[in-house]
Amino acid sequence: QVQLVESGGGLAQPGGSLRLSCVASGFTFSRYAMSWARQAPGKGFEWVSGISSDGSDRYYADSVKGRFTISRDNAKNTVYLQMNSLNTEDTALYFCAKAPGVVVLTTLKDYDYWGQGTQVTVSS
Repeated sequence: QVQLVESGGGLAQPGGSLRLSCVASGFTFSRYAMSWARQAPGKGFEWVSGISSDGSDRYYADSVKGRFTISRDNAKNTVYLQMNSLNTEDTALYFCAKAPGVVVLTTLKDYDYWGQGTQVTVSS
């Protein structure tokens, strides 16, 4: 069965960095786009970033553009999110999600599998 397992969350100071990882199994990883989304306390889900199946196309929400970088290693079935210049508004539960095809979608309801999430807390 499809499994997505996130890791790498934790506590970071404002201005700090974290790198999230999501290891996928149960499907041919290289054939599907992947995205990261987040849910801040008391708020709805927000799409954060997405990467096409071959890694050639990458997209970011305006709120993270220039600070976050998405990447993937199809040989390791893993998608990453490098988060730099973190601020308190980045505090959230971060999820990776599998798209139904090769292209990135920004509508979260269209993703068919989600991980359990990894908590990121930015605080001094």
